[in-house]
Amino acid sequence: MKIFPAIDIRGGKCVRLQKGDFEKSTEYKKSPADQAKEFLDLGFKDLHIVDLDGALKGSTVNLDIIREIIINYNLKIEVGGGIRSLNSIKQYIDVGVDKVILGSGAIKNKEFLKDACMNFKNKIALGLDAKNGYLSISGWKENLNIKTIDYLKEVNSFGVSRIIYTDINRDGMKMSPNLQETIKIAEISNCPVVISGGVSSINDITKCKELNNKKIEGIIVGKAIFDGDIKLEELVKEID
Repeated sequence: MKIFPAIDIRGGKCVRLQKGDFEKSTEYKKSPADQAKEFLDLGFKDLHIVDLDGALKGSTVNLDIIREIIINYNLKIEVGGGIRSLNSIKQYIDVGVDKVILGSGAIKNKEFLKDACMNFKNKIALGLDAKNGYLSISGWKENLNIKTIDYLKEVNSFGVSRIIYTDINRDGMKMSPNLQETIKIAEISNCPVVISGGVSSINDITKCKELNNKKIEGIIVGKAIFDGDIKLEELVKEID
C-alpha cells in the first residue's frame, strides 16, 4: 500500500484544516519544501499536496513552491486545489506532477473531466469529497444533492487514473477513516482508490492494509503526522 503524507499549502506555509474549514486552520513551523525533504529523507516515495490558496482562487497560486519541491526532491506528487482548466493541468504536468487532482471543476462540469482524461492520459485523479454519502464541492462549502456513487457511475468510463475518496466528517478530526464507504467506492470504480480523511494512529494504517483490497491503492495521512500522533519512522515501515 502506498502512503501519501500530506502537505496543505496556504500563504506559503504548511497548514491543516478541520473538515475543510478555513477558519479552523493550524499552521506548522516547517516550510512545504523542508517538510517534503523530511518525508523523502525518511524513505517516503509519494506526496499529496493541496494548494488551499488555489482552491479559494481557482488558479495555481502555489505553483512555484510545488515546482521547487519537484526539482529538488525525487517524490511522486499528486496535487489538487482549484484546478478548473486544461491550462492549469498542463502547468502542473509541465513541472513534473505525477497526478493532477480534479474536484469541484470536474463535478460541476463532467465534460471538463472527460476532456482532461483524454488530453492527459494516466495523469488525472478525481477527488470525491463526501458528506453522509453526498458530494460536496467548493472547498466543502456547497453540499450537492448528488450521491457520490451515482456520480462515479456516470464518469467511470472517462479514464480517470485514481480516485481519492474523502469523508468530510472525518477529515482533520482524527476519527479513523470511513473504510466502509471507501470499500463501496472501490467496488464500483474502474481505477484504484486512495483513502483520505480521519487517520488518527498507526492502527488505522494497519486496518487499511488488512483489508487486502487490491482496488485500494493507498492512504493519505495528514494531521496525525503534524500533531505527532503518528511517528514518521513508524509510518514509513508500512509502505509496501
